[in-house]
Amino acid sequence: MDAGLLILRLVVGLLIAGHGVQKVSFRLGGNGLAGGTEEFRRDGFRGGRLTALAAGGSQIGAGLLLTVGLLTPSAAMAAMGVMTVAGTVKWSKGLWVQHDGYEYPLVLVAVCAALALTGPGRWSLDQALGITPWPVWVALAAIVIGPASGLLTRAVLHRPPLAVEGKSYAQAAE
Repeated sequence: MDAGLLILRLVVGLLIAGHGVQKVSFRLGGNGLAGGTEEFRRDGFRGGRLTALAAGGSQIGAGLLLTVGLLTPSAAMAAMGVMTVAGTVKWSKGLWVQHDGYEYPLVLVAVCAALALTGPGRWSLDQALGITPWPVWVALAAIVIGPASGLLTRAVLHRPPLAVEGKSYAQAAE
């Protein structure tokens, strides 16, 4: 079981961290912070640069913490929050990823919820530091607060659609 949890943490944690790196830099095929900022604007979010930095930083931090198995419920909560926001962006396109749907963000939210419940396993910093097992209420709180924070972020930062179709917010401001 511990080997399986390690593999799951390594793959999911590094993918989430890598996705955050893409949002804020040119590494791993990213478009830099300007590209991440434009992606959020294109998706209808306020905050521009700060929103891209917060999302990218959350993904990098949560992903790395999951990878090493440190503060696992908190890391899972943060990852579930940002991936819930990603899922809301893709919601209108349906479930399946081949149509740019929310399948992938949903899988990451589910895996993070499972890691919050099971814990990171024996081969983790949580275990090495003696701070595991976490009480069940901590995992349940993370599973509720993570997605709820993503939905709240969406509600606060998302703008209503433009009345003029085919224009970005930057073009509409001109």
